[in-house]
Amino acid sequence: MSDGEFFSHVTAAVILGIPLPYALVARSLLHVSVLRPRRLPRSAGVRGHEAKPSLVTTARDDRTGLMVASPASVWASLGRQLADPYDLVAAGDAVVRTWRVDSPLATLAELESAVAAGRRVGVVAARLALPRVRTDSASRTESWLRLTLVDHGLPEPARNHEVCEDGVYLGCVDLAYPALRVAIEYEGEHHLLDPEQWSRDIARYEALRAAGWIVVQVTKSELFGTPAVAVQRVREAIRRRG
Repeated sequence: MSDGEFFSHVTAAVILGIPLPYALVARSLLHVSVLRPRRLPRSAGVRGHEAKPSLVTTARDDRTGLMVASPASVWASLGRQLADPYDLVAAGDAVVRTWRVDSPLATLAELESAVAAGRRVGVVAARLALPRVRTDSASRTESWLRLTLVDHGLPEPARNHEVCEDGVYLGCVDLAYPALRVAIEYEGEHHLLDPEQWSRDIARYEALRAAGWIVVQVTKSELFGTPAVAVQRVREAIRRRG
């Protein structure tokens, strides 16, 4: 790469650890940008872009040493790349996450500034996604589950809720309606592939249920295949609480 070139769009998102659908990453070329008036890069396997200086800032990634677009401007650029609005919200959640990280990749204010900086392809999608971005979501699937529940008419649940009963810490649940003592947990493949994690999960669920919590476990096939089934099980748990 020559001076002035930097990674952007999907490539920058991967470098920064912003979660994207696997299919999008697998078919993507390397996205390399320059600021106008430089000429866009042309090379085999590279998708070149000319960026307006008013829309993009750059920085050297601490972990890799690569020059990349700033996290906020990367997120704003993903509005044209991500077909599902839930994925754009989930990417925003990852960028501004403050829960159990040393510092966020960017702040909500920086996302707002990136969206307001000017016209770009996909900015309408980013503008619609921005109010739904949260700072305390831990994963793409948790974001999808939260949005699915809300868009099916349920109240927005608390994220990564720490449960204590009678001074005893019982664990952290993905999503919760604390006043109703209803917990919703996403069960990904990693839970099954890690025996120690699976054992800890079982013990945590047993402790929660013994303390009077209803625990609704949602699988990948439900969330992405039959979301209405998962929503109905959560709705039934809420109904049981009156």
